[in-house]
Amino acid sequence: MSLSNDEYIKEIISLKKQQDAIILAHNYQLPEIQDVSDFIGDSLALSRKAEQTNAKTIIFCGVHFMAETASIICPDKNVLIPDLAAGCSLASSINPTELTNWKKEHPDAIVVSYVNTSAEIKALSDYCCTSSNAVKVVNSISPNTSILFLPDMFLGSYVAEVTKRKNMFIWPGECHVHAGIRAEDINKMMKQYTNAEFLVHPECSCTSSTMYHMAKGDLVNEGHILSTEGMMHQAKNSSKSDFIVATETGILYRMQKENPTKNFIPIRKDAVCQYMKKITIDKVYNSLVNNVYQVKVPQSISNKARFAIDRMLSIG
Repeated sequence: MSLSNDEYIKEIISLKKQQDAIILAHNYQLPEIQDVSDFIGDSLALSRKAEQTNAKTIIFCGVHFMAETASIICPDKNVLIPDLAAGCSLASSINPTELTNWKKEHPDAIVVSYVNTSAEIKALSDYCCTSSNAVKVVNSISPNTSILFLPDMFLGSYVAEVTKRKNMFIWPGECHVHAGIRAEDINKMMKQYTNAEFLVHPECSCTSSTMYHMAKGDLVNEGHILSTEGMMHQAKNSSKSDFIVATETGILYRMQKENPTKNFIPIRKDAVCQYMKKITIDKVYNSLVNNVYQVKVPQSISNKARFAIDRMLSIG
């Protein structure tokens, strides 16, 4: 069945009501996916929404680890992802065997896993965190306790710098999109847009450079290192008109939609996650019509992973 985007959206809205379904979409999703969604947000906000919803079915428009997290939080709900190939290069950068061996090397350390990890990794962790609460999570742990932070090395380095933690061991993983946003991109944009406010995601490889420029006062206007939801909040509340956005370009649609009088400029137009873009409007329709593809985490894994996720949610 081939329909126009508008026809798909109309059908999807009808099917949601019939099937008592809710569509959750990450900030990086395609515009038409955001338009048909019931809630848009970052990983932490989506996890909270999944926990709160009364809907029987959750269509998760994001990547696989996000749907897994929803399944862990809501074991009695029907969690679907429209494309099983919507993976994550960062989540794939560490496997359970590697983490088990790393823990053996540091037997007294606490494991803090970024939410961008598989359910198996979360099950081996003491805490989960997102980019919006990673600093809070680390600060909640005794300063005398060593921490294994994984898997994003740029977020880990940022957290270590902010918390002044000297006993953090950081896994050398990266998001291929954010790793491609480099210091030279910041430097180029600083010269080109002298009055713009900089919004930088902590997964970016340019995070250290941004912090350096902020400390030196090189940024004529403010620079902020924020989660995607933090970026949305800052864009809404700032008095500035122009913003340089250093993260995946999908967020620009929501930013512009919610702030029509402001200008949002991607630091790199090619900062596009091919995994996020695997979720298309026809696949969302197919997911609702055929009840595919179900994401169900085995109880033996979900019970252990839930402990680390609950800690993340309680810290906020």
